[in-house]
Amino acid sequence: MAEKRDYYEVLGLAKGATADEIKKAYRKLAKKYHPDVSEEKDAEAKFKEVQEAYDVLNDPQKKAQYDQFGHAGANGGDPFGGFGGFSGGFGGFDDIINSFFGGSRRQSRERNEGEDINLRMTIDFMEAVLGTKKPIEVDITEDCGHCHGSGAESSKDIHTCSKCHGTGYVNVEQRTMFGTMRSQQACPTCGGKGQTIDNKCHVCSGAGRVRTKKSVDVKIPAGVDNDMTLRVPGYGHGGRKGAESGDLYITFRVKPHKIYKRQANDIILDVPITFTQAALGDKVEVPTIHGKVELTIPSGIQSGTQLKLKDKGTSDVRTGKKGDQIVNVIVETPKSLSSEEKKLFEQLKSLDATKKKSTWDKFKEFFTN
Repeated sequence: MAEKRDYYEVLGLAKGATADEIKKAYRKLAKKYHPDVSEEKDAEAKFKEVQEAYDVLNDPQKKAQYDQFGHAGANGGDPFGGFGGFSGGFGGFDDIINSFFGGSRRQSRERNEGEDINLRMTIDFMEAVLGTKKPIEVDITEDCGHCHGSGAESSKDIHTCSKCHGTGYVNVEQRTMFGTMRSQQACPTCGGKGQTIDNKCHVCSGAGRVRTKKSVDVKIPAGVDNDMTLRVPGYGHGGRKGAESGDLYITFRVKPHKIYKRQANDIILDVPITFTQAALGDKVEVPTIHGKVELTIPSGIQSGTQLKLKDKGTSDVRTGKKGDQIVNVIVETPKSLSSEEKKLFEQLKSLDATKKKSTWDKFKEFFTN
């Protein structure tokens, strides 16, 4: 197994980097290597490495342990808390799911950073269990491209407010029965901006912000389930004055399937067989989410018996390990018989009568003893 690189080296930082420096480095590299948009070689592996480094260095307790003991200290517990996210992960992108699938939102945000966008997406059962890619278009607000968020037609049209002298607020005195009270209020001249504009931008009408659309192809990993949430960094509302954009959070609803049911990572399927198949055994072709598979029905099988098709379930979004397909064998009783079939069953009934004790006889004796 290859030796892990130093987490500071992974993020391109010197030891002792501040929380802001760690956050900025992570965002830059996460966007660079994100598998949905990156064309870099080994982007997924690099993204995972960046995510792991950030997961440790962004946590004050883990960072302190790492600074003192290295990887052994940081990994006292599994550093990949998971999609579980989806809390899960992109087929192994551990903390993508603390931050990508069902992970917690950022607790604090710099003043000019863009706001996050939250949306719900309904996907088909097969898309959820096998994974898919979906094009998404979101409506966002971002700085006007013409005025770069200033709201002015040109830089010459921007002036420091003469009333508040650029502070954005003014002192207000009020006389009360307790004496003169002094407070601060937003400057009425500039509206708290500290600046006035002679000519407003013709594109955004002075707002400094415009509405637009942003598109992204979102890779949905196999194993996604109801209410799992995927984070797509950088696809929220645009930041102000060049600050980072917010993130897009997608929470999933999975449509039920007509024949398959899901239990964790296992797929459940009812398979009907005839009396003859149950008594003599048979080989039947069974559908799975990965294609058709031949299943051996052992002779003498009872209705309700469960047979397992190993690794034919869906993947765990955190570990990538596949579940199984569980086949519930249902022995069907024929509702109508041809005359020939009826004769054969009558013969079978006669043969059953020659046995010492039938199952039905044993059942009755249980209640009469």
